Amino acid sequence: MLFWVGGYGADLSAMGGRSEGIGTLTAGAVDTAWSSGSLSFGRLATRAPSPSPSWLAAHPTLDVVYAAHEGAGAIAAYERADVMRLRPLGRSLRVGESPCHIAVAPDGAFLVVTCYGDGRVVRVSLDAQGGLAGAIVVTDDVIRDPHGADAHGDERDVFTAAAIRDLRAMAAALAEDARVEAVSVAREGYDGTDAGANALDGGAGADADVPGASAAPDIDQAPPRVSHAHASAFLPDGRIATTDLGFDAVRIWKVASNTLKADHVVALPKGSGPRHMTVHPSGHLHVVTEYSCEVFTLAPGPHGRWGVVAGVPVSGDARAGFDFPSELSAGRKGEFLYAGVRGSDAIATLKVRGSGERVEPIAMVESGGDWPRHHLVEQDTLLVANQLSGEVTSLPISERSGVPGRVRHRSEAGSPSCILPARVD
Repeated sequence: MLFWVGGYGADLSAMGGRSEGIGTLTAGAVDTAWSSGSLSFGRLATRAPSPSPSWLAAHPTLDVVYAAHEGAGAIAAYERADVMRLRPLGRSLRVGESPCHIAVAPDGAFLVVTCYGDGRVVRVSLDAQGGLAGAIVVTDDVIRDPHGADAHGDERDVFTAAAIRDLRAMAAALAEDARVEAVSVAREGYDGTDAGANALDGGAGADADVPGASAAPDIDQAPPRVSHAHASAFLPDGRIATTDLGFDAVRIWKVASNTLKADHVVALPKGSGPRHMTVHPSGHLHVVTEYSCEVFTLAPGPHGRWGVVAGVPVSGDARAGFDFPSELSAGRKGEFLYAGVRGSDAIATLKVRGSGERVEPIAMVESGGDWPRHHLVEQDTLLVANQLSGEVTSLPISERSGVPGRVRHRSEAGSPSCILPARVD
């Protein structure tokens, strides 16, 4: 199976800086439909105008790939030239400071770019060939901190401290029940390896005394808060959600003619840092937080306003201030969620209960590399982009427990930050 790999290049040397453009990765044969084979990082698919295509997204019907060139503050479109090669489709487009995520509309009419550096959310129209047709910044007059003094009362849905405390206490009790169940399942399939023992212990580094580990910062003594738009997701009701990691918010947008209109804001706990999201088949929205190491579940109420219905730790072994969750993805049937945990360098597995409204952490296992920034579920395999160790690792996923096993294959891959399956016709 063939994948495109985004990464960090020389213009972002602090992020690893070893990538030169969009790379190619094969898992087994190029034309196989399975990703469980040995990994091989091949030649560049394209030497991009900026060496840091840190996020990749695909057009839903055309063989076109979009890249967020984070260091250049631009995005670009690429079309398939041959099996393992891409070529630029039109010119790149400036969108804002440090664009870090792209999501493409299901009908291919436009895409949404989120910019970490200046908090911008940008809508970019696409032409019939999938090219970039024009951008509109939709956040110039609506970036407000829902926890700040200038927030509009009708925009926010802020939990009280007591409600959050009760929610987290309930989550901790559920997590302990889930962990007992997961250990019971794992013991039945324990293979005698160190990796297996680690899973039984509840995750990577569960008992480690890590030098330099510290508690989460005192958010009341923190520097001035700054907006950091981080990701977007298209919701089942036709609206769009974006995360604001700096302002601890999920913003809900309505699609309007050639733009997006702010609808309302869901405020998460102050200092939580909502990062990435995944939409469950039930319609629930799961959001992972980078600073508080949690997964919150959002759902629309009877009048269409989205709000938080649940929240749990990403793992009982994750430590705020030392661990920084990254990507959140769903398993094939939506029964499990997988969260990358930088710091412990692990993948956390969470079980989805009920109709998607309840989530329970069950295990945390080693990613096989340093700083797992992104991962991808393909059939029975989890592929992990370990940014700082410069490699992609392959972990088999247990069909019964849903928990990834020990690393099966690995390949060097520059400074990988995103893995995208190549289109198969």
